[in-house]
Amino acid sequence: MAKKSDKTTFYCSECGAEHTRWAGQCSACGTWNSIKEWTVPKLAASGRVSSKRSVGYAGARSSVIKLSDVSLADSPRWHTGLHEFDRVLGGGLVPGSVVLIGGDPGIGKSSILLQVQTFLAQQHLSTLYVSGEESLQQIALRAHRMQLPADNLSLLAETDMDSILAVATQTQPQVLVIDSIQTMQLETISSAAGSVVQVRETAAVLTRYAKQTGTAVFLVGHVTKSGEVAGPRVLEHIVDAVIFIEGQDSRYRLMRALKNRFGAVNEIGFFAMTDKGMKEVKNPSAIFLNRDKQGATPGAVVLGLWEGTRPLLVELQALVDHNAFGAPRRVAVGLDGNRLTLLLAVLNRHGGVQAGDQDVYVNVVGGVKVTETSADLALLLAIVSSLRNKAVSPDLLAFGEVGLSGEIRPVQNGQERLQEAVKHGFSKAIVPQGNAPKTPIIGLEVVAVASVEAALAALLTLSA
Repeated sequence: MAKKSDKTTFYCSECGAEHTRWAGQCSACGTWNSIKEWTVPKLAASGRVSSKRSVGYAGARSSVIKLSDVSLADSPRWHTGLHEFDRVLGGGLVPGSVVLIGGDPGIGKSSILLQVQTFLAQQHLSTLYVSGEESLQQIALRAHRMQLPADNLSLLAETDMDSILAVATQTQPQVLVIDSIQTMQLETISSAAGSVVQVRETAAVLTRYAKQTGTAVFLVGHVTKSGEVAGPRVLEHIVDAVIFIEGQDSRYRLMRALKNRFGAVNEIGFFAMTDKGMKEVKNPSAIFLNRDKQGATPGAVVLGLWEGTRPLLVELQALVDHNAFGAPRRVAVGLDGNRLTLLLAVLNRHGGVQAGDQDVYVNVVGGVKVTETSADLALLLAIVSSLRNKAVSPDLLAFGEVGLSGEIRPVQNGQERLQEAVKHGFSKAIVPQGNAPKTPIIGLEVVAVASVEAALAALLTLSA
């Protein structure tokens, strides 16, 4: 019998793409010096390569059926005890789902999952918390500090995936937490824990287990320096939901769903980090607004955002200052820097406001990252307010997309944004003509504009 040699293959440590030979740059993601060699051992008894899966990520193969024969019954959802977390998940935790939670170290990933597990255990659900980073005593001390009920929650300190699955098969938990996926490993794979192959294969094993048994699985993921989940990109494709926790530099935490097969994408939940764990923020718009009695300041405009399935009011700040060095700076925090440069060109061409020799700094208060184009109009008004050193009324709200020809385009859910403004006591609003309410809103003066020139004229009329 001929001796079977090991197979050598190459993987990208950034995206997980497989290559037949080593290269300086990954052809899939373009990252340099990320190709790593991995030896796949072949089993002499069966001749089967250990890394190959006999079934797909979703579990055992099923027979072919007609689309009309598929059951349309809604999956039951378990409430986590935190309404903001339920909102991000799409209404609750779905049995058999796999949720990846990422974030910077110390952001609160383990704390919020410990809160969720203890709550579910009190609801008579079988739970298991598996830790590969902390000892059982450390987890118990955290639960004691957070004053969590600890009588029904089962703990396990283990990194070997075969042992974890053996315990899970015996105890049959309904909710399983793996903290973290980068510490788990399979003995059949020779590479170290946290490598591309280990992360991918352990996640695939856990996903198959979740689909076959109906167990809801939480995976805690480390992040890289760029803020992305460490390991292969395929990890995010395997799981059902990808949730990030942001806000390391403040006491508030923003939980954002980047992928969700059971709910809206880009849904946001707000929490406050305390010594008792994560506490929900019932009125998130209030924490981003600074409407004190000292009056308005130049360069500050309130923006009406739409995040996930609800409106959110945040404050945009702009600082325009004369540049004495010949190379004006453009700095955007929480906004797209390229979008800022584009809007300054539109403001110069169609608004008659020249800021080419000025330094422009813009910021979103509270650490919120604004990705939608509805912030264009509010950003232009904030820049003009700072440039002219004329404060905008603190009771003014603005939103709308600005086109390259100077037109103001409507955005989605305009009525809901205006209703949120009324709820917080705003009395004036500058909006696109397409978002003008058909019936007057009591207590709110709405000025509908169609161009940048009209928006600047309305700003002069409604300024403080």
